[in-house]
Amino acid sequence: MTGKPDQSVTKADRIVISVDAMGGDAGPAVVVAGLAMSAEKNPQIGFLLHGPADELTALVSKRRILQGRVEVRDAQKVVTMDDKPSQVMRNGKGTSMWSTLEAVKQGEAAGAVSCGNTGALMALSMLRLRKVPGVNRPAIAILWPSRNPQGFNVMLDVGADVRADAQDLLQYALMGTSYVRNSMNIRRPRVGLLNVGTEEHKGHAELKEAHALIAAQADTADYDFVGFVEGSDIPGDAVDLIVTDGFTGNVAIKTGEGTAGMLRSTLREAFEYSILSRIAAVLAYTSLARLAKRLDPRHVNGGVFLGLNGTVVKSHGGADATGVSAAVKLAFLLAQQGFAEKLAARVASAVELTQDGDLTSDGEHPSK
Repeated sequence: MTGKPDQSVTKADRIVISVDAMGGDAGPAVVVAGLAMSAEKNPQIGFLLHGPADELTALVSKRRILQGRVEVRDAQKVVTMDDKPSQVMRNGKGTSMWSTLEAVKQGEAAGAVSCGNTGALMALSMLRLRKVPGVNRPAIAILWPSRNPQGFNVMLDVGADVRADAQDLLQYALMGTSYVRNSMNIRRPRVGLLNVGTEEHKGHAELKEAHALIAAQADTADYDFVGFVEGSDIPGDAVDLIVTDGFTGNVAIKTGEGTAGMLRSTLREAFEYSILSRIAAVLAYTSLARLAKRLDPRHVNGGVFLGLNGTVVKSHGGADATGVSAAVKLAFLLAQQGFAEKLAARVASAVELTQDGDLTSDGEHPSK
């Protein structure tokens, strides 16, 4: 499983995803189980799996569906959740995370997935893949269950960088618009800027400046700017894309995860309270199962790093096999659509726009 690449993995009709087997809370066995789920659902996926070769080869050999679909890349060092990004940037070579990203840089894989340390993954991603020209701060975009017809809203940034000035927020809006358009097939996304109220006079000076910048680009960048939105709009149907800074976004998603978990446990306790409530649970089983799936964060696991020369998906550190499979699926779909190239083209066009031009509806400069 090591050494020379398996030709069945690298052949043209299969999209290869580079996966960091280490760093997650549950260990490599769960990652391999997630790959098996992905492989069973989609015969077009192949994998490069990074970590201690002996351990990973033994785990992969137990999964018949993965035979001929996985190449193990030996990496003995692991980035832990306690490692500081600055330390990883200096000493990260030889880790499974470094090896995972290196495969994308070398063109051996179309995207990367890791359950590991978020800060370290972003730092190494910027070091190995570099930022798209024109991007000041990369952002992490996530899917949030919503009342929209597509079932989700996109929000960014949710933790790549706690800082964001007005220009950064404008870039987030442009990158997020491209992500929504490509991942949800929404021709003209509705964009909202997260604030403490919807009134234009509310919020600090940078938010007001960002409001003006995002509004000014709406027609040329082909999105509808609805203005300021509040936290209650994140799962609503007023927008398709919510733009915010990484500090606020990260607090929001952690609050949402905790609330969803509390709701699931409260419902479980309520239906187990008495014999009558258990009977009611049986009668409502189909509806409850649908609700549980809708509230299950595993099915939308995976934050996409936007603004890099390559596709990187950050899986939740505590993800189980279902969550890992969802993150892999997201990386696969973005790779299949050539999203990284489309995003780079949109950012380049936006840079030209700020200088002397205009954007067409598909993100191309009209002179091209």
